[in-house]
Amino acid sequence: MTETMIIRPVEPQELSPALFADFLRFQEVTRCWRKVDGQWQLLPIAFIDDWDGGDHRRVCGQLSRVLAGGGAVWGAFSQGALKGFASVEAPLIGSRSQYAVLSELHVSRDFRRHGLGRKLFALAAGFARKLGAEKLYISAMSAEESQAFYRAMGCVEAEEYDPPHVEREPCDCQMEFSLSLLESL
Repeated sequence: MTETMIIRPVEPQELSPALFADFLRFQEVTRCWRKVDGQWQLLPIAFIDDWDGGDHRRVCGQLSRVLAGGGAVWGAFSQGALKGFASVEAPLIGSRSQYAVLSELHVSRDFRRHGLGRKLFALAAGFARKLGAEKLYISAMSAEESQAFYRAMGCVEAEEYDPPHVEREPCDCQMEFSLSLLESL
């Protein structure tokens, strides 16, 4: 990736479906992690995850709510086009308010495997620390590749599951990242 990448906060007025015009969410999934009898197993579950205009509107609404609630959204732009984004919600959740929620982290297909996800993850973790969190909470897609990314960042299964996240996405893996590991990113 030789193009200049600018990573910056996204402003509320930028959040429209047009922002995603050059963003390629496409992911062909062939295997997913599932908990079977208390043990994690990689199973042959295949599907294609690809966003359309409805998904763009949904994500814009989600990101708008994050900003309105005191959270943060970052975008990674190449030649003015969105190629990655991440968001962290406020307020904190968990039995001790120990978690800040990493609600979105996506990299466009044409910019994956170049360290952009790591940079966005580090920004999110830094913001979570400023909020006073001990950990990031991630309701992460169970696809093999998505899980490999989060594990490479240092994420592990969440000690405490957040019921609303589990209810919304029952196939997601509930994960956490200890902010004490932030300097290792």
